[in-house]
Amino acid sequence: MVIATAQLMVVLDATIVIVAQPHIQTALGFSDSGLEWVINAYALTLGGLLLLGGRAGDQFGRRRMFIAGLLLFSAASLAGGLATSQAWLLTARAVQGVGGAIVAPTALALVATTFPEGPARNRAMGVYSAMSAAGGAVGLLAGGLLVTYLSWRWVLFVNVPIGIAAALGALVVLPRSARQPGRFDLSGAITGTGGVAALVYGLSNAATGPDGTSHWGDANVLAALTAGVVLLAAFAVIEARSRHALMPVRLLRSRDRVGALVIMLAVGTLTSGVFFFVNLLVQELWGYSPLKAGLAFLPMTGVLVAGSFTAAKLVPRIGVRPLLLAGAAAVAGGLFWLSQMTQGGTYAGQLLWPMLTTGAGLGLLFVPLSLVALARVADADTGIASSLLNAARQVGAAIGLALLGTVAWTVVADNARAGVARASSWQAAYQHALPVGFDRAFLVAAGIGLLILAVAAAAIRIRRADLSGS
Repeated sequence: MVIATAQLMVVLDATIVIVAQPHIQTALGFSDSGLEWVINAYALTLGGLLLLGGRAGDQFGRRRMFIAGLLLFSAASLAGGLATSQAWLLTARAVQGVGGAIVAPTALALVATTFPEGPARNRAMGVYSAMSAAGGAVGLLAGGLLVTYLSWRWVLFVNVPIGIAAALGALVVLPRSARQPGRFDLSGAITGTGGVAALVYGLSNAATGPDGTSHWGDANVLAALTAGVVLLAAFAVIEARSRHALMPVRLLRSRDRVGALVIMLAVGTLTSGVFFFVNLLVQELWGYSPLKAGLAFLPMTGVLVAGSFTAAKLVPRIGVRPLLLAGAAAVAGGLFWLSQMTQGGTYAGQLLWPMLTTGAGLGLLFVPLSLVALARVADADTGIASSLLNAARQVGAAIGLALLGTVAWTVVADNARAGVARASSWQAAYQHALPVGFDRAFLVAAGIGLLILAVAAAAIRIRRADLSGS
């Protein structure tokens, strides 16, 4: 529970601030473009430093780094809640991301090293995955509650007691982990961190905006994406030749592990887009308050958690492959169902059941993916293996908002321009075009769900024996 609570805090902080953004903008005078950095500053440092955070846990002791990351995260949250200027808040959010990049990979690595392969690890992974999978929806709900009844500052303050309690709990219940000998891979750290950060930055700023204006051709976006590709290519070359690699190439020789990373990349793409557009749909089209929008995700959160625990129980009986296939099929079906919504739809009639189907499918995916990514990994490499899985999800989230955002807003703008002659105003045409754009984004997401199904069928061949500790 200590590990899972820390992971929940890191994951929900990516979404808890979304609901509070209008209040933050009013309080600190952010422009529309500047406000995006309240989200991006956290995502950028979190995504960029995950590989470094994972290896730091391996080399300097996972419990030590886990506690250090929690305390750094808590201190940055306190500083952010007290912010009186834009620069102050953005700096605090960036430092939060640094803390999260230490906590996330060490948390998953601690599950692997604390619980032996087999039933004990499966149960622990069920708890961890349930928290991790539900974090985005919990963040939206918690943000709505805190903003409605307290203030925007509490979406940051709330992390302080949680982080300190988790750090104290870690001292009591987590075993001390040994430091691993070896030199620090500075060149790999620089190119790997810079490459992921540049990729996340470029993708986060690439999406076509609500007005239909495309940013894919912007000089900053192109420069960031190019730099990301070049740095990651250099990282691959350095790691292949280094005797003290930040990311040992041996971890990628497993077809199953590579398949799990590709699937997690796609899962990150789906979850970021679904949470973003469903939240936007219920507030923009149906007029939900932030709190009501957060409550709308509760049923999906419930089935996500239930799906994770179910997967943990079923892995010893049927293995991971059937769960991944069933989960991918449910996700693809649920997203296709979501793509059939109309402007006059209702929550119970058109949104609830597709969300439950999608949530159940996602719940079946997280535990198997974590188990496959960490199966047969040496103790010295569990931190970096964990960070690879977390990095895949983080990069996937950036891809999701860029890709699905471009699809949705391009369709919205095209339909609004075509319909303005028939509508009473541009605003009426825009409102009529919104569900069309959202439906198209969900349809593309359903296609990504089918891609997950194909990768699971083609790449995942791991046996139950490899997950049982035998």
